[in-house]
Amino acid sequence: MKSYEDLEGDGGSDIVGQVGKLGEKLRSRLDKITHKVALMSGKGGVGKSSITANIASCLADRGKRVGILDADLNGPSIGHLLGVGNDVKLEMKEDGLNPGIGYQGIRIMSMDMLVKTADTPVMWTEEANATAVWVSTMESTAIRELLADTNWGELDYLLIDMPPGSDRIDNIRSLIPELAGAVEITIPSQLSQHIVTKSITKNNKMGVPIIGLIENMASYVCPHCNEEGKLFDGEDVLKLSEKKSIPYIGKIPFDTRVSQTSKMGSLFYTQFKESVTGKAITETVDNIEKFINK
Repeated sequence: MKSYEDLEGDGGSDIVGQVGKLGEKLRSRLDKITHKVALMSGKGGVGKSSITANIASCLADRGKRVGILDADLNGPSIGHLLGVGNDVKLEMKEDGLNPGIGYQGIRIMSMDMLVKTADTPVMWTEEANATAVWVSTMESTAIRELLADTNWGELDYLLIDMPPGSDRIDNIRSLIPELAGAVEITIPSQLSQHIVTKSITKNNKMGVPIIGLIENMASYVCPHCNEEGKLFDGEDVLKLSEKKSIPYIGKIPFDTRVSQTSKMGSLFYTQFKESVTGKAITETVDNIEKFINK
């Protein structure tokens, strides 16, 4: 039996042609999307997905056509936040896979919608000793296919909910060279700020525009009296933004209702936009749109 190296040319696989067609398909999808924005944190557990979902809600509330790509393949949560579970039946058309439709008509594609049950893990091979290179390659391929095979249609914004880790921006930047920018999200704790600093440094070196820094869980807000209290110890995140010379675009207090499943078929923002946290999300989105429009 011949190995791949023994074959002349590509062995009839036309791999170059296949890659070219996939690139054309991806480009045709992205050309219908005006702005692509990555939301990242470097560290998990800072409320990035909840912030992404509510930013999308605010944009949709302004009449924008919004989609979210959940790029966190191993810990997807966007579908759950927007009321689209893994029991949704995705419709395959000739021109691609129709995305799930969440609250306010927000279009969603997430690995969570492609697995059998909510507790099914994403595994690229049954072998327990799969190498990191292999897994990374499979994850990169999956992200490309989620972007290229999803029939996003025309969008004003595609928000990309990034997984933890500053290295994941490499894949997105290679797939979307016209990325409008990255929004960095941290909480006031010293550890979170330390890790997000690495992400900011990498984006600067790669030439990824940084839209700004969001300080999530900046304080605790009582949902009954709207009084604020300190939630984390740590240095002022504003000082970090000044040190790294990036805009400080949002200071969002923690509200217990943000993470609660809505019984009204909507996200926190649409129900509580006049709350302290709701107004902070509004101001954050104002700053994102100012950066992009500028």
